[in-house]
Amino acid sequence: MNILVQLSHPAHFHLYKNAIKNWQDHGHQVYVLIKTKDILEELCQNSKISYHNILPIAHRKSKMSVLWDMVVRDWKIFGFCIKHKINILSGSTPEVAHVSKALGRYSVNTGEDDIAVVPAFAKIAGPFMQTLLSPVVCDNTPLEKRSVHYPSYHELAYLHPNHFTADKTIVENYGIDTSKPYFILRFASLNAHHDDGIRGINTEIAQRLIDILMPHGQIYITSERELEPQFELYRIRINPLDMHHVMAFASLYIGDSQTMAAEAGVLGTPFVRFNDFVGRIGYLRELEDVYQLGYGIHATPLSKESTIRRNDGSLQPSGVEALYNAVETLVAMPVEERRALYAARREKMLSEKIDYAKFLTWFIENYPDSQQQTRENQKNDAFWAQFK
Repeated sequence: MNILVQLSHPAHFHLYKNAIKNWQDHGHQVYVLIKTKDILEELCQNSKISYHNILPIAHRKSKMSVLWDMVVRDWKIFGFCIKHKINILSGSTPEVAHVSKALGRYSVNTGEDDIAVVPAFAKIAGPFMQTLLSPVVCDNTPLEKRSVHYPSYHELAYLHPNHFTADKTIVENYGIDTSKPYFILRFASLNAHHDDGIRGINTEIAQRLIDILMPHGQIYITSERELEPQFELYRIRINPLDMHHVMAFASLYIGDSQTMAAEAGVLGTPFVRFNDFVGRIGYLRELEDVYQLGYGIHATPLSKESTIRRNDGSLQPSGVEALYNAVETLVAMPVEERRALYAARREKMLSEKIDYAKFLTWFIENYPDSQQQTRENQKNDAFWAQFK
């Protein structure tokens, strides 16, 4: 079978990398198409994954230019599918849905955000989509009829213990002493189309966080955006393929990025997520409220009437003071007690989730029969046990 995978973000590289290897090991021909986005191409190069960059230069000056880039990708993928006789397409992009519809080929879109968070995606891709794979906790209204849900997260396609074991040697090669507490701060660029108007960690907040953390351990900052001069002494440059090892041994992760907060959570590293997406994304609310692997703090102070409620009905704190309180609470815990508590919470989460790479591999290889089988077995524990 000829499989086409379109990657449009570094997180998608991690999501698909193990499934790609599995498909290749099973004798399938896999073609990986990417566009230039942050460190995506660097990840492909470092991991030796063969790929084709179909859009080396992206335009982000206006919504019209973004749409034009999508049309260009549509056209290039259309031609690529014909040339290489692609049987099935997969990815987290509208183009996968567009091209498969135009050519009458099979396609599986993957997503982790609730549709309400990415409404443009639903409008542009929804009418053409065959199947949308997403976690059980995702609300895909109005695309539920096209959705197939599974008990896992994107992050467990690459950070599940079946695929990832943290290595202290890799971390120590960066001069980090893993025997002592250290903290990772991550500042996202928040420049995607769905990030308009979203608040995160600004200069004042970053400085206060550093002041809180400094007495308790070493501070390391990684950032998508330009850092102010006073923060440069905390910057650490890490090979993107090594970042998960560094996070696994950290005492705490703080950031305004969704994906890295979830990655910290599934690794058992306490996280504090601070932005205006808090309360709007199902899988992160589950990690925070059900498994208690981290804190989600809404960046904008909310009134009692609009305050987000946790799954247990209690009110979700919001604003910068809530952020500082969460961080102070975590660093005040004895190191060994905190590590043991979050390790136990992680084990509970893993016991209730599947290896998503194993499921994704099977689902694509057996599509479209796999779609019906999954829907018929949503509540069948024996069915899901094969993907543990």
